[in-house]
Amino acid sequence: MQPADIQVIGHEIAIRWDDGTESFLNLETLRRRCPCAGCAGEKDVMGNLYKGPTKQLGTASFQLRRFTPVGGYAIQLFWGDGHNTGIFSWEYLKRAASE
Repeated sequence: MQPADIQVIGHEIAIRWDDGTESFLNLETLRRRCPCAGCAGEKDVMGNLYKGPTKQLGTASFQLRRFTPVGGYAIQLFWGDGHNTGIFSWEYLKRAASE
């Protein structure tokens, strides 16, 4: 499963997959569900979740400035508030679109 095309359309990211299906993901939802350690936290070997304080998100937090591919498995999103540490795998995006 690989994207054939990715575009930002309004407040969504549109992905056309190589199997012909399409996914539309709301930018605010993606930002709030950022999988990076700073946003989602990290688990230790015992499964304990360690997470920093919740960040206040403003209008700029939901504005996608650009994105770039990461290897052949993901994209990195660059947000208007400067946040850019989330790596969104194809699997993560496909799953998020179906929820």
